[in-house]
Amino acid sequence: MRPKLMTVATTLIGLLPIMFGTGTGSSVMKRIAAPMVGGLISSTILTLLILPAVYYLIKRHTVMRDPEPEKEIAVV
Repeated sequence: MRPKLMTVATTLIGLLPIMFGTGTGSSVMKRIAAPMVGGLISSTILTLLILPAVYYLIKRHTVMRDPEPEKEIAVV
């Protein structure tokens, strides 16, 4: 979790000056930076919240469907 959050944080901090810049060419750079910010935020939410929840639901469903694994019968 920490590497993902650190990577997203540093990238977002690097994109903030581009997003709030007012100098020459800033309108073009904002069009490039805005999708990157949105993608970083949505991928972080997907990776840290949604995918673990879906994995939990799938595992819970399979465990509830087959609560006791089949026991092997020893043949003598």
